Amino acid sequence: MTSYRKQATEGGKRVAPVVSIVCNFTKPTGDLPALLTPDEVETFFHEFGHALHGLLSNVRYESLSGTSVPRDFVELPSQIMEHWAFEPEVLKMYAKHYKTGEQLPEALVKKMDDASKFNQGFVTVEYLAASMLDMQYHTLAPGAKVDPLQFEKQQMDKLGLIPQIAPRYRSTYFQHIFSGGYSAGYYSYIWSEVLDSDAFAAFKETGNIFDPATAQSFRKNVLEKGGTAEPMDLYKAFRMRAPEVKFLLKNRGLETN
Repeated sequence: MTSYRKQATEGGKRVAPVVSIVCNFTKPTGDLPALLTPDEVETFFHEFGHALHGLLSNVRYESLSGTSVPRDFVELPSQIMEHWAFEPEVLKMYAKHYKTGEQLPEALVKKMDDASKFNQGFVTVEYLAASMLDMQYHTLAPGAKVDPLQFEKQQMDKLGLIPQIAPRYRSTYFQHIFSGGYSAGYYSYIWSEVLDSDAFAAFKETGNIFDPATAQSFRKNVLEKGGTAEPMDLYKAFRMRAPEVKFLLKNRGLETN
């Protein structure tokens, strides 16, 4: 998602943003049209969420509009859209055989959902290990000298991490936190997932994933506000409470209740 012009207010009038989505999707080959993989579909829904965040912004200052929010909040509008991508009601709209128009069989839809939960215990732990390692590096005293491998091992031993699971990124190539803009912020991905899982649950709880009132509230309290208030205040205005981690655990297959 790219923003060519951010939303702002000038002379009492809203200046509309100019936003685009550019994706490197699978090209058509021979007689076959461009058939998107599930990952590509998920990417499109994700980037469309960022686009909505920019397009629906309604604030005064450009510096606070759209996606100009803290890093651990910016992925909420994008990641919540991923939930719709594979909901049965939505799959019926687009996931059809390109020749016959036949919809995905329900058994295959369930198989896709089951597969999404495979190995999530490992995935969650190796990600959290990297997030905690990031925090340990960025809470060192100024000027502290450390041996990266030894420091990493000490921190992982404190967590009780078993040898079979290593941090997703080892210290010597953890580019996110040293040159990628995620210093002390690598946890952002999973915190945003806590938010998006809890936020999507608000739609599910109505019995209608397209519930207009819930969608309007999400637009008014989150998408329109940009960075004009504390993220947690914006979220609570939408959800009427703080987010709960149980929905993330359920989505990952780590909690069944």
